[in-house]
Amino acid sequence: MGLLDGKVAIVTGSGGGIGREHALALAAEGASVLVNDLGGARDGTGEGTAMADQVVEEIRAAGGEAAPSYDNVATVEGGEAILKGALDAFGKVDVLVNNAGILRDKTLAKMDEGLWDAVIAVHLKGTYCCTRPVFNHMKERGEGGSIINTSSTSGLEGNFGQSNYGAAKAGIAGFTRCVALEGQKAGIRCNAIAPVAFTRMTEDLMGAPTMKETMDPKLIAPLIVFLASDLSKDVTQTTFFVGGGKISEMRMVRTEGVTKSDEGGLWTPEEIAARLPEILA
Repeated sequence: MGLLDGKVAIVTGSGGGIGREHALALAAEGASVLVNDLGGARDGTGEGTAMADQVVEEIRAAGGEAAPSYDNVATVEGGEAILKGALDAFGKVDVLVNNAGILRDKTLAKMDEGLWDAVIAVHLKGTYCCTRPVFNHMKERGEGGSIINTSSTSGLEGNFGQSNYGAAKAGIAGFTRCVALEGQKAGIRCNAIAPVAFTRMTEDLMGAPTMKETMDPKLIAPLIVFLASDLSKDVTQTTFFVGGGKISEMRMVRTEGVTKSDEGGLWTPEEIAARLPEILA
């Protein structure tokens, strides 16, 4: 018996890297998996069927159930087609893992509109395009579900040369918190992960080749299985850092701050400057 027996999962961008490990791990625990991948390069150019097909064959060879999807997450039509693919193959969806992504890194001074739009389209809009139809399907079924989004430390902590990627990933974190609130009555959980792993997306960012072992993408997958399973039935609106064997919660925090009670609460800039250490404490 697996933790996910009888469940159906969609994993976008699961033809390689972290997404592939998600798909394999979910299938190993009994889930039927729609393996979605456009089959393009790291920068989002090109397309093909080989990447998704290979993961599907791996799952089937291990005795699991899987079907391929080659649709583009960055369009509303693509998101709807991904849901349809899962329904046609397996009849329902219990789990959605929004993992698809591309990189087009440049410093802001060199960031043209095309570089910005492409990354926002795949990461942020793509998360919306896939989530909305699946969310509505889960609501209509009335049996709840788990939506797992992919944020990043680049968005939550910042990273040089990734303003487009960081903006998209910070947006996904905010999107996750809002969807979690909207899904509560329907039993739909929505959480996010900020993963760190050595993949084709990060191989030239993470330095030494030894990172391949210490930051293996398969180390991310157990958290996905947990969040997809009933073990996490009370976990929602949470963002997890995960990588290299470490899991922690990433939080948006607000300091206690200082309240100005006199003069109707109107601060002067000089007062703010004088009391800034208290405000930030």
